Amino acid sequence: MENAMRRLLLILLCGLAWALAAPPQDKGLVINLDNGELCFISMQCKSSCCHRSSGVSLSRCAPQAAENQECSKKTLYGTYYRCTCESGLSCEGDFSIGGSITNTNFGICKDPRGEASTA
Repeated sequence: MENAMRRLLLILLCGLAWALAAPPQDKGLVINLDNGELCFISMQCKSSCCHRSSGVSLSRCAPQAAENQECSKKTLYGTYYRCTCESGLSCEGDFSIGGSITNTNFGICKDPRGEASTA
């Protein structure tokens, strides 16, 4: 079993190295994927969010979360059940190490500048 895991990891790392070594393109088969295309990890997506709705569903590239939408901070696995926030927004909520492992750390995207102006 341990050898099988090592082989799988080696195959994944070789595939990732091959994908990252490819010249930049507007659209790719492995990287620079548009929203809605199948993905394995978030680095493949233009939006930087490889989203899945459940543990057994296929992952697809998805847009980042907008203000007041549910979000995730970061994931250990490269796929999200909720995408990270758009640039300039922060994902605010209660986060834990256990939630990072189980991919259940969700918050709400907030504009940190907006809160300062209303206070």
